[in-house]
Amino acid sequence: MGKSFSDWLHRVSTGWVALSALLVFLSFSALVLPRQASRAEQETGDAASPDMSFYYSAGDLYDMAEAYGESGRAAYVRARFTFDLVWPVVYALFLTTAVSWIYGRAFPPGSPWRLANLLPLLAALFDYLENVATSIVMLRYPQPTALIDVLAPVFTVVKWSLLGLSFVLLFGGLVVALWQRLRPDDGL
Repeated sequence: MGKSFSDWLHRVSTGWVALSALLVFLSFSALVLPRQASRAEQETGDAASPDMSFYYSAGDLYDMAEAYGESGRAAYVRARFTFDLVWPVVYALFLTTAVSWIYGRAFPPGSPWRLANLLPLLAALFDYLENVATSIVMLRYPQPTALIDVLAPVFTVVKWSLLGLSFVLLFGGLVVALWQRLRPDDGL
């Protein structure tokens, strides 16, 4: 099923689709992210945030919940189910279409490298898992939330790792595609 979906993404990810997704990504990054960051800082203070941390422990998560206070925790959960429902879609759309389009030029059909276009979707999935897990902990605080409090940091590490790898693969694919385009034809 993954290969069929990957192939479908390659078919629909034209240059115009990838460019449009890039424009949405850049617009969202320039216009929405700064406002959201400012609002989050006002509502939760200068306490750390699970979403912006690469790694934290279950204890750190409870410390964040304590530092946020009741209104900060409510604001945190509200942001996870408003803004943070859209943001993973925006970055996954950009990365998936860009990787699909670039890898369609860099690698021949059937190459396992073309499956790299699925990685940003996995990053978004783990972003949603992180949001649900951290929100449950925030909603239940000060009651402990066994297992979920341990899974939340794992979801975060996996999300950031997959997201970082998606960008590395995007730029690596761009280099390969440019090399394919610029190399002299051997005539073989």
